[in-house]
Amino acid sequence: MIDRPFSPARLPVPAGIGRAAVLVSVFVCAACGLVYELELVALAAYLVGDSVTQASVVLSVMVFAMGLGSLLAKRLRCHAAVGFGVIEAVLALIGGGSAMALYATFAWFGESRWALIVFSIAIGMLIGAEMPLLMTLIQRIRAQDPGVAVADLFAADYVGALLGGLTFPFLLLPFFGQLTGVLLTGVVNAVAGGVVVLWLFRRDLSTRGRWSLLAVNGGVVALLLIGTAFVASFERAAREAMYGEDVRVAMRTETQEIVLTGGIPTPRAADGHPGLETHSAGAGGEGGGGRSVPRRTPGAAPPLRLFLDGRLRVCSLDEERFHEALVHPAMAGGSRARVLILGGGDGLALREVLGYQEVRSVTVVARDPQLVSLARTDPGLSRLNGGAFGDPRVQVRTGDVFGWLRERAPGRGGAFDVIISALPDPGISESTKLYSREFYGLAERALTERGRLAVHAGALTSRPRDVWTVEATLRSAGLRTTPYAVDGRVSGYQAGPDHAMRGRGPRPRDWGLVLAARGKERPPVRLAAAGRAPRAAAVTSASLREAVEWARRERISGLPPSSLMHPRFLD
Repeated sequence: MIDRPFSPARLPVPAGIGRAAVLVSVFVCAACGLVYELELVALAAYLVGDSVTQASVVLSVMVFAMGLGSLLAKRLRCHAAVGFGVIEAVLALIGGGSAMALYATFAWFGESRWALIVFSIAIGMLIGAEMPLLMTLIQRIRAQDPGVAVADLFAADYVGALLGGLTFPFLLLPFFGQLTGVLLTGVVNAVAGGVVVLWLFRRDLSTRGRWSLLAVNGGVVALLLIGTAFVASFERAAREAMYGEDVRVAMRTETQEIVLTGGIPTPRAADGHPGLETHSAGAGGEGGGGRSVPRRTPGAAPPLRLFLDGRLRVCSLDEERFHEALVHPAMAGGSRARVLILGGGDGLALREVLGYQEVRSVTVVARDPQLVSLARTDPGLSRLNGGAFGDPRVQVRTGDVFGWLRERAPGRGGAFDVIISALPDPGISESTKLYSREFYGLAERALTERGRLAVHAGALTSRPRDVWTVEATLRSAGLRTTPYAVDGRVSGYQAGPDHAMRGRGPRPRDWGLVLAARGKERPPVRLAAAGRAPRAAAVTSASLREAVEWARRERISGLPPSSLMHPRFLD
């Protein structure tokens, strides 16, 4: 191992071919490096939550670590070929195994923030160490003006980054998944680094050095390939650690990960009686006392739970209370012939709407067609939603909810009497635009003169500013509002980003809701005088009056509205 920084390299090929080989290696390694970065950002958003904050932390830490790596690489310039080979092997191992390691720390230890920081620093330092060593190697092939050499290296690096950035979402994720895709990226990384050193610069290495480096690279490639063979069993074990042993459906669609647990068979005990009993939710506080909610008894089927990107969206223990409180006040107080449901791909809000005979048509705009398909066909979920998507009055549109509403010009196709916004929590970065002034302005245009809009605004107990920011945003769009908070939420923190919130604040025990309407008066929160009554009386007129009064006592005034240019929900 005797190379010197700028001593001419003894290449097995002409200098032009050798230089091209180094630039190709730069191209491939840059693509692999960006895949590692994007994978860390994706995992940060999925496992920790709040993608804006986590992406900022990961990228800033990695860039800082790249600077440290570049400084430390100066000590390796006298052994640039060996150093580059070792760095690429270590980078391939750490980067390729990072996704599996982060999943493991979260699944079995419940926390991955520190592991995420450690991997960001390690991968950033190794990526940062590449460029000084490559600069040395390319100058040893053929000395040239440093500016020209730097321009060539950075051109190959940036074009390779483009390839990695496009490969990650369009090839690796859809065809291989997160874990296998990053493991295979590590294999490509190790091979690219090994070829440059073990073939192009092999004469700079002693026999022992060549065999040692070959063993290291071969071991890394073998470990990564073995990892791909165990991905399926690892995912099953990690999923059971996060979601329990009742996982029935786990799929990655183009837009999200869907996990469905429990709900099968029909929850009846061995004696034929319902396998559920009730207990007091103990919401208490200023919510007006406790109420009865279902709880499993021995021998009963586990409750159905639907997780989207790790966040609990549906729990059969309390979903009926939530959907009744969301839908029924909006269906009261005027015509309800035409209804629009934004989100609600699980069909549960739709179930409540279809109970009204006056409803002539319901349009459901859902982001993920595969979730709608699951709601149609899964025996547990379709039983819970009452086969709502089979009703002839229902039309389903899939795609971007914001885009669909924006393209619907006023008067084209008619307006809606009721709009139900059954969308993800406003604190999730991807759904912030669906709680903006611009979005509510579009919704207001789609309402009839006396139309009503019902919005889920978060949890009053755990994130009160979210609830009141939603209310302020609705008012800024020209709507009259009546906020209310319904207790009885028993599902709490479960998995994914929700699980990571344990211990960082009060457990959400309610749903903050806002009923908005066009006109000059605030809409009353009440049940319809005629038509469909709540199935199990989970929500009553008395409980709705208490819900309005609870929200009135907890009001936070003076909050600014949220907009596309200035989202207010992310912290």
